[in-house]
Amino acid sequence: MEKYCRMFRKKEMGSVQTLVCVKQVKQEASHEWNEYMPLPGDIIKGFAMEDKDDDELFVPINARSEFSSQLGKISQQVEAIWVKIRRGDSTLKLRACVVTDKCSKLSRRFTIRAASDERHVAVLGDLTLDQCTELQEMSRRVVNMDYRVFNQKGVNYDWKMKVGTFLPLPRSTVVSSILFMPLVGENSVEATTARSMAWFSAAVSSGAPLIFVNIQTEQILTSEKTNSTGRELGWCRQTNSGTTLQIVQGIRLWYLPGVAEVPVELIPELGETRFGMNIKRTDEGLICVFSVTRGSAADRAGLGQLWEEANKTRSLVVIARLEGRSLLPSTVSSAGLISCCDHSEIKDTLNSMMDQMENVHLQVMAWPNQTFAQAPQATGAAKLRPPSEYYSMPPL
Repeated sequence: MEKYCRMFRKKEMGSVQTLVCVKQVKQEASHEWNEYMPLPGDIIKGFAMEDKDDDELFVPINARSEFSSQLGKISQQVEAIWVKIRRGDSTLKLRACVVTDKCSKLSRRFTIRAASDERHVAVLGDLTLDQCTELQEMSRRVVNMDYRVFNQKGVNYDWKMKVGTFLPLPRSTVVSSILFMPLVGENSVEATTARSMAWFSAAVSSGAPLIFVNIQTEQILTSEKTNSTGRELGWCRQTNSGTTLQIVQGIRLWYLPGVAEVPVELIPELGETRFGMNIKRTDEGLICVFSVTRGSAADRAGLGQLWEEANKTRSLVVIARLEGRSLLPSTVSSAGLISCCDHSEIKDTLNSMMDQMENVHLQVMAWPNQTFAQAPQATGAAKLRPPSEYYSMPPL
């Protein structure tokens, strides 16, 4: 709020009458101001050490230096006082704490701060009535006292029930993201952003039903052993052990894994040795089904139908989760490597579950206008249906 206060820093000239006024406050978070705090433009009429209706207990104030001196005398006796102020046509009493004015370098001065917020320290001055009135108008617009919202209160919310009902899986975050680290020598956020969008466009062009949500910069603290002194990726500092700490700007891409994550349960039967689906990893690190054996557990679960329909529309049957754990790529390193699930480990997990005749739970990405022979999703679970313009968007 400094721009509103610079005009009042020049000395008063002539015999113009001045009033003790709050010139500004040191709390920069103006959205946290309220009418119970000292505000710019408040005219200080007096103060009292007790909260009583007797006006005679209030010591009148005529100058800022006088008020500072009085506060210094009582600072060791009380922590808080009552201050009588004039704000517009009203006279109010505010509770305030006595504190040292750290802005004063020549002598020790005292001022007041809001009793409810130690950041809200008042800077006092001797101002004219017109100056006080202008500051009061500014404060009124900031606090918006004439149009206050209703008081708010905390209400209980059954998070466990809502998560269990409205998410496909309790551990599912619904929305997914991938973090792109800047390559060595990649000196701009725009270059990293371009790579992230190239990955997304390539994934969509290959048939993955990803839906763009958002993109943002993200600061990452990295460390490495190095003797290099020339750093171009961001802020860096070398520790005594020779390890270089640096903060780089990464790009996080948020997306929806299809218009829904459809639960699919593979139930093996006696005598079967495989679930009957072959999986592969795309160049972008996504795990998808590329063939299904007829009559197998995967086929009985509906994956065969999904795979055939996907082939007709040049889509991929992408597996988002296996037994609740995400199979989606999470990061792209500064060397350009995509961090994704180990293809061999996934196969080993499936083989182990087949050996023990355990059911397998998958979450498969659904694409727009897809039809299902079954309706495996629990009633009430949210399907992610973005606006229709997403469906007709061509690949980026």
